[in-house]
Amino acid sequence: MKQLAEFPGAARARIRGVFCDIDDTLTTGGKLTAAAYAALETLQRAGLLVVPITGRPAGWCDQIARMWPVHAVVGENGAFYFRYDHAARRMRRRYVDDAATRAGHRERLPAIGDRILELVPGSAVASDQHYRAADLAIDYCEDVPRLPAPAVAKIVALMREAGMTAKVSSIHVNGWFGAYDKLAMTRALMRECFDIDLDAKKSEFVFVGDSPNDAPLFGYFPHAVGVANVMEFTGQLAALPAYVTQSASGAGFCEVTDFLLAGR
Repeated sequence: MKQLAEFPGAARARIRGVFCDIDDTLTTGGKLTAAAYAALETLQRAGLLVVPITGRPAGWCDQIARMWPVHAVVGENGAFYFRYDHAARRMRRRYVDDAATRAGHRERLPAIGDRILELVPGSAVASDQHYRAADLAIDYCEDVPRLPAPAVAKIVALMREAGMTAKVSSIHVNGWFGAYDKLAMTRALMRECFDIDLDAKKSEFVFVGDSPNDAPLFGYFPHAVGVANVMEFTGQLAALPAYVTQSASGAGFCEVTDFLLAGR
C-alpha cells in the first residue's frame, strides 16, 4: 500500500465519484462525527457521486438513502441497493432475491444464530438484526467485549457449515445465503441507476474502506484507499487497497476528501 500522497495527480483530477464503507471508515468509535458527515456533503456539493457500501441493515439504509447527502446506498454486504428520488418522493429498492426467497432464508437464520451463540461464548446476535432483510449479523466487538481471532474464525466456520457465505467486518461477522457481495450490487447500481459501466470506468472512482469484507472492492478499484486502521486486518485481506491514509476511521475519510478536492 502506498501513501495517499502518491496518488497520481492526473488520475485524481479524473475522479467522479466516491464509494465508502461506513463502520470504522466513516465512523469513529461507533460514532458518525460531524466532520465525516460534512465530508460526504462536501463531496456531493463538489459534483461527485457519493455512495456508502455497507454491511448495515435495510432499516438503516432506508434512512441513509433518504436523509444523508448521498446518491444511493448498498446494504447488507450487497443484498440490495436503495436510491431515493427526492423530486418524485419515491424510494427505489433493488434486492438480489425476491421477497419470497428472502423470507425463506430469514426463517433459517434464528437456528443458525442460536448454534453460534452456544458454541462461541461471548458472541451475540447484532443489535441491528431486527432491521435486516437478508442476512445474519453476529456481533464480536460492537456491543460485546472483543472476541479473540480464533473465536471470530469459528463464527465464520459455523456459518459456512450452514451453507452461508460469511464475511468479517470491523464489528460483525455477516452470513447470508447466496454468492453476492458488495461489488456485484455496486456494479448493478451504477448500471441501472446511473448508466455507468463500472468495469469500463472504475479508474474514475475511489473506494474507501477498512476491513476484510471490503476486499472485493479493494481488489477491483485501482484507486482504492484504506483508512489507517486497515492495517489491523492486513493478514486477513484477500486484496489490499492501493493507498492508505495517515489517519484512522472518520478522520481518514476526511483526509481522502480533502485530498481529492484539492486536486479539482
